[in-house]
Amino acid sequence: MAGVNRKISAASARSHTRKQRKSSSFRLSFGLISKILAVLFIGFLAWAYQAIQPPPPSICGSPNGPPVTSSRIKLRDGRHLAYKENGVPKDKAKYKIIFVHGVDSCRHDVLPVSSELYEKLGIYLVSFDRPGYGESDADPNRSVKSIALDIQELADKLDLRSKFYVIGFSMGGQVIWSCLKYIPHRLAGATLIAPVVNYWWPNFPANLSKEAYSKQLVQDQWTLRVAHYCPWLMYWWNSQNWFPSSSVLAHDPRNFPPQDRELFSKFVDRESYKAQITQQGKFYNLYQDMIVNFGSWEFDPMDLENPFPNNKGSVHLWQGDLDRLSPVSLQRYIVEKLPWIRYHELPNAGHMFSIADGMADAIVEALLLGEKQ
Repeated sequence: MAGVNRKISAASARSHTRKQRKSSSFRLSFGLISKILAVLFIGFLAWAYQAIQPPPPSICGSPNGPPVTSSRIKLRDGRHLAYKENGVPKDKAKYKIIFVHGVDSCRHDVLPVSSELYEKLGIYLVSFDRPGYGESDADPNRSVKSIALDIQELADKLDLRSKFYVIGFSMGGQVIWSCLKYIPHRLAGATLIAPVVNYWWPNFPANLSKEAYSKQLVQDQWTLRVAHYCPWLMYWWNSQNWFPSSSVLAHDPRNFPPQDRELFSKFVDRESYKAQITQQGKFYNLYQDMIVNFGSWEFDPMDLENPFPNNKGSVHLWQGDLDRLSPVSLQRYIVEKLPWIRYHELPNAGHMFSIADGMADAIVEALLLGEKQ
C-alpha cells in the first residue's frame, strides 16, 4: 500500500510540474505577445502622427526655396505678400481696387478687365498672392479675420489712401465677407463673384443647407466634413490613396456645367505660371483654404450690417444659376437676409462666368458707376 501511495505521489508531482511548465509557458507567450502588440501600437501611433503632419513650407527666397520674382511687401508679423499691379499708374488712378483670387490660383489670375476700361475710368487694380500661394509667405496663424487685416495692410503699404474697392472671386469672394466684417471703414465698395459658401453658417435653415450640401459629389461632402470637424486630418485626407479626396482641387469636370467648360480655353496662359501656385506646399494654400473657409467662423455673414447706410458705396454679389460649386439656392437666401446687397443672378451661367467676354468690364462698371451706367 505504501508503494502504491509513493507511485501516486510521484505521478501527481510529475503532473503538477507539467502544469507549472504549461502555466509558465503561457505566461511567457502572453507577455511576449503583449510586448509585441504594444510596440506595434506605438509604431502605428508614430506612423499616424507623421502621416497627418504636413512638411514645412518651401519658403520663397530661402536657400532651398523657390526664387522671389515678384514685388512684395513686408507685413506686421514679418511675412511677405507678393502682388501684381494692373491698369493705369497708381498716382493717376481715379479708382483703386484690390482683387482677391480663388482656390488654386495666384496674383496672375486676375479679373480680365479690358485695357479700354482701365483707361476710360482710370482704374488701378492690384492682385496679390493670398498667404501660402505663389510667392506670399504662409501664415501659420491664418484665420477668417487675418486675411482682411492683410488686405488692409497691403492697401497701406501701397498707399491706396483711406478707402479702396475690393473684388473677390470664388473662395476669394468668401474673403470679401471678412473685409465687410473687419475693415468696413476702409471700403469704398465691394463685389463678391460666385463666392464659396460655408454650409455651417448658423443662419442657414438646416433643410436648405443640407439639400445644397447633398448635391455636392460624395467625395467632396467627406472632404468638407474633414475640413470642418477634423481639420488636423486635412493633410492626410488629401494625400492618402485609400479614399477619393477633393474633386474640386483635382479640377474634376463634373463640377462644371457645359457653359463653364466652354471657357476653359481661356486658361491656356496659366501653363506659364501654374507650377508657382502651390510651389510652397499644398497644405499652406489649398488645404488651409478648406480648413479656414469651411471651419467654424467667428461670425455669420448674414448678421452683417450695411457698411454704406448713406449710399456712399455699394456691395454686389454676382451668381450663375447653374453654378455647381457655389449653390444658387444659398446665395438667394443670403441676399434675402441682406437686402442691401445688389444681387446679379445670371441665367444659364456656371461658376466661371466672370472670364466670359465682356463680363469683367460689366462687373467692374456696376461696382464703380452703379446707377451712373
